[in-house]
Amino acid sequence: MNGPEIHVEFAPELSLFVPREPRRTLVTDGVSTLGHVIESLGVPLTEVGALVVDGRTVPPSHIPGPAERVAVRPVERPQRVPGAPLRFLLDVHLGTLARRLRLLGVDTAYESTDIGDPALAARSAAEKRVMLSRDRGLLRRRELWAGAFVYSTRPDDQLQDVLDRFAPDLCPWTRCTACNGLLKEATKAEVADQLKDGTQRSYDVFAQCTDCGRAYWKGAHHDQLEAVVERAMSMRTQGG
Repeated sequence: MNGPEIHVEFAPELSLFVPREPRRTLVTDGVSTLGHVIESLGVPLTEVGALVVDGRTVPPSHIPGPAERVAVRPVERPQRVPGAPLRFLLDVHLGTLARRLRLLGVDTAYESTDIGDPALAARSAAEKRVMLSRDRGLLRRRELWAGAFVYSTRPDDQLQDVLDRFAPDLCPWTRCTACNGLLKEATKAEVADQLKDGTQRSYDVFAQCTDCGRAYWKGAHHDQLEAVVERAMSMRTQGG
């Protein structure tokens, strides 16, 4: 390339993508947008907030000029996504995170099989869902409604990061963790065909998914789920 030479500095929050060279000098081709240049260095634009060139904010469509100094800043938190309500779409690798978001009452679609990046991006756009993924290639697809990189491989950290970044409204115990449908109160008789004898004798309070019909009650794993909910609600309270 023999285009303009520019100087780029990435914020520390983006060090995962540019671990060795947060500051660098580049020779551009003179026609590529700044957004394209940033992504070519390994940083998905979903993770980029303001692009500041010589003290002024520019859009990703900006064509870099000679000797420009570019500061690449992270997304501001909480991140505001156009449109409402806030909804998510998770890829095949984020099943535990999907179930925990649903546990908190967050509208979360999840693909349990690998349907491919084009189909995921199309669903994100059609349903206006924020795509959550660790796949940088997927997050670079232009047809996405919105997207975010999931930084950790640990479900606890993943959940904390998503809640901190997007601050979704929480309404625990209102969604089916299996299919994302809404729950309603149910009588024991209505869900009797899903209960074993011990459950029949021990529990009287039930809920049922309005979509898939799955029954819910405070069973053996309820304390673990309650702990997830309490941590999330506590974090929301501390965050203001």
